[in-house]
Amino acid sequence: MPEFDQSTLAHTNDADDQERSDDGHSRYGAYLRINASQFHDEGYPLTAAQFAMAAWRTATGPVMAPGYVRIRPDLHHLAPEAAGEDYDRLALRITVPLRHYRLHPDPGIRFDDWQRDRSGWDDVRFNRLVEPDADRRPALLASATLLVPVPLSLLPVPTQTRPGPRLTAEAKLAVNALVDLANHHAQRIHSLTGGAR
Repeated sequence: MPEFDQSTLAHTNDADDQERSDDGHSRYGAYLRINASQFHDEGYPLTAAQFAMAAWRTATGPVMAPGYVRIRPDLHHLAPEAAGEDYDRLALRITVPLRHYRLHPDPGIRFDDWQRDRSGWDDVRFNRLVEPDADRRPALLASATLLVPVPLSLLPVPTQTRPGPRLTAEAKLAVNALVDLANHHAQRIHSLTGGAR
């Protein structure tokens, strides 16, 4: 299974998807069938942007857990969203928590900060940061959001409105294009966090 590193914010794994499937083909495909109503507009195909958003929602938690798309645990958010004045474009929103000492070495007042999640489920190099208990003192919780425009030319134009092998293949193309775009910007996220959590 692919692992996370400083150049990987998300990944997919087709071998795992097939291995975990009930039909021997694709677990993600089964989730697409369950959520088939999300992949058409009253019987008509969605736009490439709408299709990519629906494919991503289905490929990630909470719809699919573990997801076909695995997101690095230290990110608070990674997903496409409608953008533009008429919401006819697409952007990839990547949100990462920042330890406040990275913003200013001494804010003058002692604040609590993001705390490492010690559940043991995450890759220790990319610990999930969670809110501290609210019973001690005020917490300064900073985060940064990188909003990346998605060129629609990267996305497949859906040809299917009904679940099946072609819809699954098109959905996988869409989410993999978004994963590749996110990973292309991983160094920017790495520079925000200083490479250390």
